Amino acid sequence: MSREVLSRSAYLDRWQVLHGGYDPRSSRLVGPWLTTIYALARPVARTGLPPDVVTLLGLAVSGLVVRLCALGDRWVLLAAFVVGASGVLDSLDGAVAVLTDRATRWGAVLDSVVDRLSDVLYLVALWLVGAPAWACVAAGVVVLTQEYARARATAIGMDDVGVVTIGERPTRVIVVAMFLLGAGIYAASGAWWAALGAHASLGVGLVALTQLLVVVRRRLTT
Repeated sequence: MSREVLSRSAYLDRWQVLHGGYDPRSSRLVGPWLTTIYALARPVARTGLPPDVVTLLGLAVSGLVVRLCALGDRWVLLAAFVVGASGVLDSLDGAVAVLTDRATRWGAVLDSVVDRLSDVLYLVALWLVGAPAWACVAAGVVVLTQEYARARATAIGMDDVGVVTIGERPTRVIVVAMFLLGAGIYAASGAWWAALGAHASLGVGLVALTQLLVVVRRRLTT
């Protein structure tokens, strides 16, 4: 028996409440992305599949990316598409939770933990293809610092996500997928593409962290 799910408008309203009042309709990136995820989540929500299962499935798919990159050669090309699939699953679990009114505090914690593990696994994949370890580690540190800073700021008084930076999760997924795609297509120079991916991840992360800290400082000192 299929479940009743929220309308798109109600879904976006609920998402706004769960994200500290940030209106996704105000962003030309977030709004269209959530609309796409809503369309994909509706049939999944109607099956009654628990959101936590979708979350853990996303982690398993991220782990598959590492395995494919470890195999090398043209498997890296497939890994690029698997990264994209894991990114969709990352957003799908939250959408399913909202649509079926099963969003919980535990689910939010599990989703955050899985997201961070997936971020690390993407960088491990780039390293396996040939990116320098220092760049992968640095990119990971910056990403984890950004997410920790946002979580900490929210815990001590910031009432929303602060700002949608250039380096949010969808961007990180796109960057890794794009450079793994290049490494898969041009296998002979795969290490070069992977290195570019690690450096791009680091650069985007540094800009995003700066954006966030500027807004957090303004919010918490005024």
